[in-house]
Amino acid sequence: MLLSEGHSPGQIADELSLSVETVTWLLTQQKGGTTPKDVGIDWTAVSSQGPQLDELAMMMMQRYYAAVGAETKGETVAERFPSPVVGIAISGIPLATLIAVAEDVKLSIYYPAKQSTQEPPVGSISGNFAPITGERCLIVDDVITSGSTMHEVVRYVRTHGGNPVAILVIFDKRGIRDVDGVPVYSLFRISRID
Repeated sequence: MLLSEGHSPGQIADELSLSVETVTWLLTQQKGGTTPKDVGIDWTAVSSQGPQLDELAMMMMQRYYAAVGAETKGETVAERFPSPVVGIAISGIPLATLIAVAEDVKLSIYYPAKQSTQEPPVGSISGNFAPITGERCLIVDDVITSGSTMHEVVRYVRTHGGNPVAILVIFDKRGIRDVDGVPVYSLFRISRID
């Protein structure tokens, strides 16, 4: 249905909280191919409700503070909270916005390569929001599946002069503790038990 509405495989992956590989398999149903081991997450009961989404973003922020609290004793909140908060399109944007408002910090928006129409596809930071050069960046998204988008974002931020200091997600589907040395803090870890 999403494909018939004009969504790309990358957009479908974001909508269904699945990996691009799983979406490609679903769209092609290659005979004899290995079925991907993935788990779909439907969190629309929360994501579609502003107050609940805000509470979830605050939980993510508190998760960050709990994780880094021991490392930042003696620093002020402004010194220990990274800025800008980088929201990954699409689902990371409202979460990052709510966190940036609560912390009174800058907001950046990252568009991953999987959503690009260029050939070859490339990711980019929106020029309408805060720049990342010379900044300590906090990366925010809803789900980390394979980690490929996070690797892309971390690489992009570093290449463009930013310093990614942490990644916040609601759901971690792989138990990823860090991405290229950047710690991942999730609210929930999803595990398959086969």
